[in-house]
Amino acid sequence: MTTLTTATPRRPRPRGRFQGAALGVAAWLAGILFVLPILWLVLTSFHSEADAATNPPSLAASLTLDSYREFFGVAGGASPWPALINSTTASVVSTLLTLVLALPAAYALSIRPVKKWTDVLFFFLSTKMLPLVAGLLPIYLFAKNTGLLDNIWALVILYTAMNLPIAVWMMQSFLAEVPVAIIEAAQIDGARLPTILGRVVAPIALPGIAATSLICFIFSWNELLFARVLTGVVAETAPVFLTGFITSQGLFLAKVCAASLVISLPVLAAGFAAQDKLVQGLSLGAVK
Repeated sequence: MTTLTTATPRRPRPRGRFQGAALGVAAWLAGILFVLPILWLVLTSFHSEADAATNPPSLAASLTLDSYREFFGVAGGASPWPALINSTTASVVSTLLTLVLALPAAYALSIRPVKKWTDVLFFFLSTKMLPLVAGLLPIYLFAKNTGLLDNIWALVILYTAMNLPIAVWMMQSFLAEVPVAIIEAAQIDGARLPTILGRVVAPIALPGIAATSLICFIFSWNELLFARVLTGVVAETAPVFLTGFITSQGLFLAKVCAASLVISLPVLAAGFAAQDKLVQGLSLGAVK
């Protein structure tokens, strides 16, 4: 007759616990290192220009809202609302157009691949290899001859074209994870391609679509080069408005920090709202 004995669990070795604690401390230090510039920006935005210009900066200086009052035009400065509305329009509309165009293209390259689909993907990627400044002059001449200078819809078209290759590349990998059996079942039930894309593929690949849309929105919102050259007063965007605080009189550091913080809030809010979908979308296709 044999006696069953339960094995006592091994205690973790002190060396392993030390390594885990060291990694935890290193992670916290890295996180603090990345957050410190943002905290400095927030603190400087509440200082006066005289206190913000001190070197090293004074952490105990008095706080004020003068920079925010001037940014929002309360103190008599230019109002930022037209620029913020232009940036929102260009970013949101271009992101929606990019998704509408990228979803069928990614479907054709992943679920129903066309011939030489790898060459097609390389062609999409090759369009991003050209430096932006290299295409600045022909785009400017085209916008001038077609009357699209200082027009927000020129930026919408341009941002859509700029983000489309990235969106197709990302969504192609996301849609490759969609089970083909579900699509075939929908086809047997008589569903056509628009119905399959809108009611079958899109809900399954929603995390990937959310990640793609957020990245396209960030790229459009932060774009400065073409917005600086192609716009003037009517279609001025938020990044262009931000550069107005750098004048020949010098750099108004407190005002720049306040403007940078306000202009960054939409991107931070979008990322916070879609963080769960973003993590799920970026992890699609990581494990086969």
